[in-house]
Amino acid sequence: MPSAQNQVTIARPVSEVFAFVADGLNGPRWRPGVLDISLVSGSGPTAVYKQGVKGPAGRRIAADYRITAYEPDRRLSFAATAGPVRPAGTYLFEETAGGTRLEFALEAELTGIKKFLMSGVVQKTMDAEVGAIERLKAVLESGTGSA
Repeated sequence: MPSAQNQVTIARPVSEVFAFVADGLNGPRWRPGVLDISLVSGSGPTAVYKQGVKGPAGRRIAADYRITAYEPDRRLSFAATAGPVRPAGTYLFEETAGGTRLEFALEAELTGIKKFLMSGVVQKTMDAEVGAIERLKAVLESGTGSA
């Protein structure tokens, strides 16, 4: 099962980091693979997003998702509801001296022919996605990402 994990410390209060990440519409500001995103329904713990991400040869792939856990300033989880691979992910937020420790983990279950054909590509994509929290850190610390 492909999985990926990354963590950073962001020199911003946990409430600000959580609010920014929890608003999926901020995704294109720090997640380079996002082509488009819109809020379909709900908000906060009931939010559902329609999202397109870059696939092979830059082709748009549906990657819609819904929030599955929402604990302000502590935890935010989601599950993909569209696309050929439907990963689940969790962001964990922890107040630390000097800011917020953010951990992001992703996993996807591949079965059958998908497991054989797509494992390498999926792993590479997931590694890039969790790596994007480094960009999130830069955006928030530069002051251009105010929630």
